[in-house]
Amino acid sequence: MSERNDEMSVDDYIASMPQGMGGLNEKMGIELVEISAERVVGTMPVEGNTQPYGLLHGGASVVLAETLGSVGSAVHAHPDRLSVGIDINATHHRSATSGTVTGVATAIHLGRTTAAYEIVITDDRGKRVCTSRITCALLPRERFDS
Repeated sequence: MSERNDEMSVDDYIASMPQGMGGLNEKMGIELVEISAERVVGTMPVEGNTQPYGLLHGGASVVLAETLGSVGSAVHAHPDRLSVGIDINATHHRSATSGTVTGVATAIHLGRTTAAYEIVITDDRGKRVCTSRITCALLPRERFDS
């Protein structure tokens, strides 16, 4: 962790979470590649995350986007606050049918009570598949201590 508490290794982040990456992220094959409050990068396989026509499921893209934005918000909020998603939207630009998609979450606002990210998801060719935006509330940690 840096002095500003805005960078963390992927392994340290996962170890700090009560349930690691969480069941849904594990089922979907989401892997974190880079983590900081300003930028989070992660990947997800298309295979296993498709809808009935064999295309990457739009909901899978939203799960990847929410994961990346939430991770960035959590790093920003650490150690005094926890982040919870309060709004997310997504625009699906093109389909992906195989390979891996990569999401890059870039901070657009890092405040005291909220954090917001734009997430761009691309396919193996670097073509944009989805653009998403998430806002997370940053709540006092003691609200969750019980």
